[in-house]
Amino acid sequence: MTVQLSNLEHLPNYQITERLDVVYGSTVRSKHVGKDLFAGLKNIVGGELTAYTELLEESRQEAIDRMIVKAESLGADAVVGLRFSTSSIAQGASELFVYGTAVKAIPMPQQSHQNPTNDFHHHSGQHPSTQIPSSEPTDELPRFNPFG
Repeated sequence: MTVQLSNLEHLPNYQITERLDVVYGSTVRSKHVGKDLFAGLKNIVGGELTAYTELLEESRQEAIDRMIVKAESLGADAVVGLRFSTSSIAQGASELFVYGTAVKAIPMPQQSHQNPTNDFHHHSGQHPSTQIPSSEPTDELPRFNPFG
């Protein structure tokens, strides 16, 4: 199974069974002088700085890949609470940092969908289409907070 990523505190359709550790990945990149010169010219006329957009996309993917390697080494099924951060390291060089909580998770059992007319009690006097669905809890285990 590949490590799943979620910026939520949980993983939809999965039950988190164990919190393993905080995992992270980072990359420090500098601007290419030629691209920087072109970006300076682009600032005059306006528009997207595609060279920087591509640089950031590559940086994000590299940081995520490094974080996933750390999560896999812990035996994680997923990383939840995913967040990104950036910082300036030196003139012309920036760090892109991604972090989250590595967790073990199991798929939640899929609920079978029955025909609503079979579940309808005729003595209620309501038409099947106006029946109020039951509000029974769907999780068999309590919700797990990966942040402690």
